[in-house]
Parts: sequence; structure tokens; C-alpha cells
Amino acid sequence: MGALKLYVFNIRDDRKFYKMATIVIAIDESKFAQFAFKWYAEHLHKDGYRIILFHALENLFMKDLMGPGRHEEFNVRTEKKTAALREMYTKLAQELKINPEIRIEIVDTKPEHAIVDVANKENAKFIVTGTRGMGAIRRTILGSTSEFIMHHARCPVIICKMD
Repeated sequence: MGALKLYVFNIRDDRKFYKMATIVIAIDESKFAQFAFKWYAEHLHKDGYRIILFHALENLFMKDLMGPGRHEEFNVRTEKKTAALREMYTKLAQELKINPEIRIEIVDTKPEHAIVDVANKENAKFIVTGTRGMGAIRRTILGSTSEFIMHHARCPVIICKMD
């Protein structure tokens, strides 16, 4: 695996913290998300953790404004993407000997908001996410999912960066 820059905030090291902890790992089809999951498995995973691999599909279309053909096309593409992502992470989890819950949801908000919401609702002990490592100008214009999560999550966030 490549070099890693790791940012860890407020991680406690007591036994209660680790017992039956829920961990949310943000996933997508990118090599960055796969790297973050592998890094988590190698460095942080403990037996008894409840792992949620979470992907938010942003609902970019308003169903009321789509014709039936467009709506069906959207549903077919969404189902294919969901199946491919689920299959990819099921295989990866088997290789890593981890039994996660794979949760893929269509959301009416930005994915980073949904990730923080899930972590909050599930009372996650921490969130693991990858990062694409955009430059400062691009990040300023487009925003950064990992930065948003880091600044808005109630729990610690681990950002895994590939070099």
C-alpha cells in the first residue's frame, strides 16, 4: 500500500471505547475508498466491531419532473451501480475477513451530509473515509467530502490519503 497521511482526532484508548463500537466507513467505487477500507482493516479493526460500509447515491433528478422512460432509465442505472458496488465490497470484505453491513442509500442531500447523518444516528465511535487529494484551488471551488465530514461529524474522523 502507498504512503499514508493519517489524521486522527480525539480517539480514546480505553476498553469501553472499543467494545461493540460501531464504525462507519464511507465507500464508493474509487480506489481511494477501497484503500481506506483496507487500511482500516489492517490497522484498526477489532473483533466485535459493528462495521457499516456506507454509500450515499445523490438523487440528482426530481422524479416528478422526469418522464416515465427517464425515470426507468435512472432506476436501472441506480440498480446496476448499487449491485456492482455491493459485489465489489462484499468480495473485498471477504478477503479482509470482515463481515460488514453494506448500506447503499439514495439520498436527497449531498453524500457528505448523509455520511455524517448516518454516523450520528448510529452513534458511531469514528468514521473512516478516503480522500482524492485535490489541490487547494479545486477543493475551494468544489468542496471536499472528507473535510466536510471532519468538520461536521460528532465523532472522530480518520482520513486515509493515498500518495
